[in-house]
Amino acid sequence: QVQLVESKGGLVQPGGSLRLSCVVSGSIFSINTMGWYRQAPGKQRELVAAITSGGSRNYADSVKGRFTISRDNAKNTVYLQMNSLKPEDTAVYYCAAARGPAFSNWGQGTQVTVSS
Repeated sequence: QVQLVESKGGLVQPGGSLRLSCVVSGSIFSINTMGWYRQAPGKQRELVAAITSGGSRNYADSVKGRFTISRDNAKNTVYLQMNSLKPEDTAVYYCAAARGPAFSNWGQGTQVTVSS
């Protein structure tokens, strides 16, 4: 099993920055990809960013150039650095782990609100 614990989100002004972290424990060796999803009210959950065990990254078009996903293997932690935040980035953000072709383990979610 894999356990994921996200850091607390928060309230940020438009144009501001916030970094989320996700500490991974359990069967870490079985993970091939880590990702961050988000879900806004009334919308489907969407993949924001992902990073493979080999270091390849991909991003949703809506966050390219603003968000960066990274990992610190020594700390078993994945980060999502979010810059130039917009009100439309407001959502609950979830850390996720894939041990096969699909994400199968999820964190509890953390609220990020972008508002003045």
